[in-house]
Amino acid sequence: MTQTVRVNDIDVAYQWDGLATGPVLVLSNSLMSNYTMWDDTVGALTDRYRVLRYDTRGHGRSGVTPGPYSIASLAEDLIALLDALNVKRAHVVGLSMGGMIAQYVGANHPERVLSLGLCNTASEMPPRSTWAARIESAQQGGIGALADGTIQRWFREGFTQRSPEKINTVRQMILATPLEGYIACASAVRDMAQTTMLLKIKAPTLVMTGRQDPACTVEQGTVLHRMIDGSKFEIIEDAAHLSNIEQPEVFNRNLRQFLDSVPP
Repeated sequence: MTQTVRVNDIDVAYQWDGLATGPVLVLSNSLMSNYTMWDDTVGALTDRYRVLRYDTRGHGRSGVTPGPYSIASLAEDLIALLDALNVKRAHVVGLSMGGMIAQYVGANHPERVLSLGLCNTASEMPPRSTWAARIESAQQGGIGALADGTIQRWFREGFTQRSPEKINTVRQMILATPLEGYIACASAVRDMAQTTMLLKIKAPTLVMTGRQDPACTVEQGTVLHRMIDGSKFEIIEDAAHLSNIEQPEVFNRNLRQFLDSVPP
């Protein structure tokens, strides 16, 4: 059941699933999505973990404030959410923008992190011209102007053909993203530069990406893996950007095996 709590200057929407007494595991969503993007993941975790999903500022049912945002400010929202819910430490798993937030939390709030799952993400997202073009398209045509291109980046063509109902659900999730929230968060992704910061991460870390991800490539995942001491790197062969939706069984198995290996 969705609940809300006042965090910093917004109401943040969140949901608990799983064991009331298990280790807390946070799932952070991608740009242009909401916490329902994790629907295929939660069931693989709830027998052992207390799963916390939330909508990033500007997305889903969480509040929207004037932008631009920064990855740092979005990460501080997560820390404030954990404070509000009396969570001292958690496994933090994020995909794409959520993974960028997780990187910042791991580097700057190490005492709050049991482990990190950095999925289909990157520490920098050049070129700026790409983001300028997407923001301009959204300003001129609304979120709908970005839907088709986003789906093409998020999934392989074969998956979109095989799973039209799933793609329609994802499309509706994209279209429900507030325009102002998208632009503010896209600006945060555009301006991000976190590669050097990765050296500060000491928590057990899983880096996972899709072999055919054009948005956050294997090469960008390799940078994360090489910069984070002791990290584990998993590549999902038949997946693009939202690998948790395109290949849920493989994604869930990799994530669960990693989480279960982390010392309590």
